[in-house]
Amino acid sequence: MTDTVGIAGDRIRSFIERIEHIEEELKALNEGKKEVFAEAKGEGFDVKVLKEILKLRKQDKDERDEHESLLDLYMRAMETEGAPRAKAA
Repeated sequence: MTDTVGIAGDRIRSFIERIEHIEEELKALNEGKKEVFAEAKGEGFDVKVLKEILKLRKQDKDERDEHESLLDLYMRAMETEGAPRAKAA
């Protein structure tokens, strides 16, 4: 069915309802994720480290190696003599 300007209102409603359904599923999944992190924290695991592991596992080996190399390079550059040091606020 179309309205007076030729826009298919039923089709728009279908898209919106599908998106709303997906948003509800995402909300439920995110709640489940929070529960798993809370359980891990309750057993003494560091949630920040777990999140870092998840981030690393999403990267392919080359991307991870490049990231680690740059991190090492930047850390060594900061530690060299004569490098300007950030002042504490």
